Amino acid sequence: MIIKINVNEEGRAIGSWLKQFHKNELKNAVILKIDGVPADFNTEITKDMAEVEIITGDSPEGLEIIRHSVAHLMAQAVIRLFPDAIPTIGPSIESGFYYDFDTTTPITEADLPKIEAEMAKIVKENMPITCEVVSREEMIDLYTKRDNKYKVEILSELEDEKITFYTQGDFSDLCRGPHVSSTGKNGAFKLLSIAGAYWRGDEKNKMLTRIYGTAFATKDELQVYLTMMEEAKKRDHKKLGRELGLFLISPEIGAGLPLWLPKGAIVRTQLETFLRNELKKRGYYQVMTPVIGKLDLYRTSGHYPYYKDSQFPPIIDENDDEGFLLRPMNCPHHVMIYKAEQHSYRDLPLRLAEFGNVYRYEQSGELSGLTRVRGFTQDDAHIFLTPEQLDAEFKDTVNLVLFVFRTLGLNDYRVRVSVREEGSDKYIGDPKNWEISQNAIIKAVTDIGMDYEIGVGEAAFYGPKLDFLVKDSIGREWQLGTIQVDYNLPERFDIDYIGEDGEKHRPVMIHRAPFGSLERFFGLLIEHFAGAFPVWMAPVQVAIIPISERHNEYAQEIADMLKKAGLRAKFDDRNESMKYKIRAAQMEKIPYMLILGDKEMEERSVGLRSRVEGDLGAVSLDELVKKLSSEAEIPSSD
Repeated sequence: MIIKINVNEEGRAIGSWLKQFHKNELKNAVILKIDGVPADFNTEITKDMAEVEIITGDSPEGLEIIRHSVAHLMAQAVIRLFPDAIPTIGPSIESGFYYDFDTTTPITEADLPKIEAEMAKIVKENMPITCEVVSREEMIDLYTKRDNKYKVEILSELEDEKITFYTQGDFSDLCRGPHVSSTGKNGAFKLLSIAGAYWRGDEKNKMLTRIYGTAFATKDELQVYLTMMEEAKKRDHKKLGRELGLFLISPEIGAGLPLWLPKGAIVRTQLETFLRNELKKRGYYQVMTPVIGKLDLYRTSGHYPYYKDSQFPPIIDENDDEGFLLRPMNCPHHVMIYKAEQHSYRDLPLRLAEFGNVYRYEQSGELSGLTRVRGFTQDDAHIFLTPEQLDAEFKDTVNLVLFVFRTLGLNDYRVRVSVREEGSDKYIGDPKNWEISQNAIIKAVTDIGMDYEIGVGEAAFYGPKLDFLVKDSIGREWQLGTIQVDYNLPERFDIDYIGEDGEKHRPVMIHRAPFGSLERFFGLLIEHFAGAFPVWMAPVQVAIIPISERHNEYAQEIADMLKKAGLRAKFDDRNESMKYKIRAAQMEKIPYMLILGDKEMEERSVGLRSRVEGDLGAVSLDELVKKLSSEAEIPSSD
């Protein structure tokens, strides 16, 4: 809600003024915006006219304020209970908030209920939260006396002389704000976990205690989230990956370097084949390139300076003074393939695709199963085309991404046009080319009829992109497919094509990856399907379960028949009961089970059982092969 107000008393707090006239509208208010700038309720209006927007807790902006305020609430409770705890930083994050503490007294998971109880007590105290503008020197002196070197370090780096200091009862904290007006306005919250975290993410610094939590405007919203979190635990790809024998991360090999086990490799191969089939139809050429390249190659592309902090150290050849790098991206290798011969406009678009391995040295604290790794495979492709071909090619690439999502049941998504932030030194290239690229993406998605949002500062360093943010089956959002338009790498590598006029022209590049990273995508799919993959992806598609030993010969015959038909069948000949074997197949998430007894053997049939629907009755062998083969066929856009 936006209100235009006329305040006659200069210096009056806007919150108290609004309450006189807009009491009902303020019931769910978290903060205000005064002429577009976030502000606390005790902000003073120093001019007659102002435009005030009421921000409520059910908005993304309001929720962020609640979570940051609850981070302060938690810090206050922790210091009350653990007086030696030194607070460092406590930001809101996508799923909640955290606060890091340096403490000599260990804080454990068992302490979380006690901290929550203290937080609830502070909420009942309903202390006003006030903001004071202070000088840097004053704050450095204060935190030096408090023996808080972390806040002193932050203050020493601040350029703004206007520093704000928030106080709620016996707790005060250096903070930009804004915050809710009192501790009683902190909404519904829950502390979730404790972890170690290096100060500023640097392994050379001290390990701190990080407490994670979440908060919402209402208890109902919090309960929905906690229910989703419980479901997420059941679907955790690290847990299911271990239980289903899909992948392994071995400490002997190294953190963030996953091993695909036989069953996981089957799923990966199916996904690769699915995408390769589509690429072949769409005129892509498959290429293969090395996972290492000369350092100068990545200096030219810009990847080495841009990804320098997250790359493995360069490998220096002392004999000929050359440096090499484990590649962080495939792009430069594909550019060199293009550059190896002269191209005409008749050759374009030229579409080069590769399931290429890349390496980035992520911090150990940021690694997580398959979703954050150091070595991964991108379903990468680079399309070289004329500027005139950009619109049609971009739309076709969007069509490919959407086909992949539909096939895998990822139907709930939003799209973001990620553009550069004006004035930032993060990006390379001519601003005019950036504008052309950004406008081309917006035109394409508008023509297709897709709703989109603009993500300022979310572009790749070499060009804008279209990002697909997909919700899985329990409502969590993942950034998956991406399509990027690039005028800069062709310029940096000086590549060209011969146009209709016989002159050399600069091509445009499209970078695209519907899966993104196979590892991350596989981790998402494990959780999305809860390990119960569709038949065409399932590592084992059918379990053959004889009721007794005398049915084993018939079971083996059926196993051979199904394998000959190209189906992945498992004959369970263990000396266990039928119920035990059915239970085991259910635990393995096998789509179908074939129950074989005297009747089935006599009728040359099977008792078909579905993972989802249960007993489907007797089915002839011909009907069985036809049904399973149909469901096991890799999907196609034909």
